[in-house]
Amino acid sequence: MTPAIVTLQKAKVTFHVHTYAHNPSEPSYGVEAAEKLGLSHAQVFKTLLVSLDNDRLAVGIIPVTSMLNMKKVAKVLGAKKVMMADKSLAERTTGYVLGGISPLGQKKSLVTVIDSSAGNFPSIFVSGGRRGLEIELAPDILLQLVKGRFADICQQS
Repeated sequence: MTPAIVTLQKAKVTFHVHTYAHNPSEPSYGVEAAEKLGLSHAQVFKTLLVSLDNDRLAVGIIPVTSMLNMKKVAKVLGAKKVMMADKSLAERTTGYVLGGISPLGQKKSLVTVIDSSAGNFPSIFVSGGRRGLEIELAPDILLQLVKGRFADICQQS
């Protein structure tokens, strides 16, 4: 049981847990999850931590094959500059290891922005708190639980 699943159980919301055999040599944990679960890459979301210019951290949740647009994230969060958070800081702050960082059940509550493309699906998939574990839930439920907001935060291809 991960903190993410405990959070969902306590909230008494509808969700589904999906597991797969994680291959440690896979270069992209999110793409691996999508492919092993037979899902569209657009429906599987990764959780990224960013550092704001005022030494705060925030969370961006985007599709696994997308890139985070730092300027868009900065604008949404009212920061001048945003950069990817240091790996060890991200792990310490969330309580999860990289590749298994869930937006749910983190050690500290962080400002969270979910890419607006999540609204295109009745359910999306996010990390369950460890590699090989995905949680399926409605985007609105995720938004409510992380007290986040939807915004366009991905780079255009």
